[in-house]
Amino acid sequence: MFVSRSMIKEVITISRKTSVLDAQKIMKANRVRHLPVVEEDGRLVGIVTDRDLRSVYPSITLPPEEQKKEMQRLHEYTIEDIMTREVVSIAPTSTIQDALLLIEKTRVGAFPVVDERGILIGIISVRDLLGAFIKVMGVHEPGTLLGIVVEEKVGELKKIVDVISEEKISLGSILVARYWDQNKRAVFPYLLALNVSRVKKRLQAMGYELIDPLQWHLGQDENDK
Repeated sequence: MFVSRSMIKEVITISRKTSVLDAQKIMKANRVRHLPVVEEDGRLVGIVTDRDLRSVYPSITLPPEEQKKEMQRLHEYTIEDIMTREVVSIAPTSTIQDALLLIEKTRVGAFPVVDERGILIGIISVRDLLGAFIKVMGVHEPGTLLGIVVEEKVGELKKIVDVISEEKISLGSILVARYWDQNKRAVFPYLLALNVSRVKKRLQAMGYELIDPLQWHLGQDENDK
């Protein structure tokens, strides 16, 4: 799935000359945490987050007179004074997998989506990506997630899918990830059924190890098993 299918297209934006106080009002009124900064032609030149805005407000620990002075000074600030200029953006033709990896790498909560000319055409957040991932995985429908350890060799995945099909259970999605042992993989099929006991028994009879998906995570060290 491409970013263009999951991004928000109606983006709330501001200009360089927007005051900090006005930006806060815009952010609050629209219940957003990121405001892309654009030129008149729509070209992206920066971004401001709620954290950026909070950082320029006077501390509540200051004496009242100092707070008043700081607030008066704040009226002189524009977005150009505090915006992030080197924006981490993403292309509309990138996949949601690309976006997820970019989030992991940059720790950014949202990415402006720009075309090849640098024109802003959308924005995609962690929440948008989570929604897209849920759709791709099919987990928005009631079902059961299984965890299975398999040998890393041709045909293992087909055996599992065949068992599920033979039990006349629909498969919502299937995720394959690395496992702690070098020659094994963790397989997570999402079955669109609540009673999957027969599938589990058959897989165990075939020699597969079942694991609890809720206790498994990608970063687990072998010593934590």
